[in-house]
Amino acid sequence: MTDIPLIRPARHGDEAEIVRLVKALATYEREPDAVKLDTDLLHAALCGPQPVASALVAEGPLGLVGLALWYKTFSTWTGRPGMHLEDIYVEAQARRGGLGRRLMAHLASICAEEGMARLEWEVLDWNEPAMAFYRSLGAAALDEWQTWRVTGDALTELARQRD
Repeated sequence: MTDIPLIRPARHGDEAEIVRLVKALATYEREPDAVKLDTDLLHAALCGPQPVASALVAEGPLGLVGLALWYKTFSTWTGRPGMHLEDIYVEAQARRGGLGRRLMAHLASICAEEGMARLEWEVLDWNEPAMAFYRSLGAAALDEWQTWRVTGDALTELARQRD
């Protein structure tokens, strides 16, 4: 295998390495204990009877060194699907060689091939290196939009209010 990582769709058998990369990303994002994902949950999400996510991996000579995990969205404004990039991560030793740009270009090509209107993601407000990278791709922050979330007990309580 060449030293230039091969980018390919994730497949059965990649689960443990993908979970490892997700945990490395969580550590980088200062949340090392937040990951609840395991290989069974990931397998169901990517390969189960109703997959809810997709992933690209970057495979180097010693294993997986990069990951881009996404899911489809839908925009009522455009009437077309889009892609939400949940996680992108390149291991430190594989950075600075264009691998992140290659992963993003692969995602953009999937969007183009499938008629998607947008590719979007979130970035932590302190992650200046990531923001600089995204700007270099031509991406722009949507400062007028905020991400909101309901989880845990609040989600359970809201569900109880259904009827």
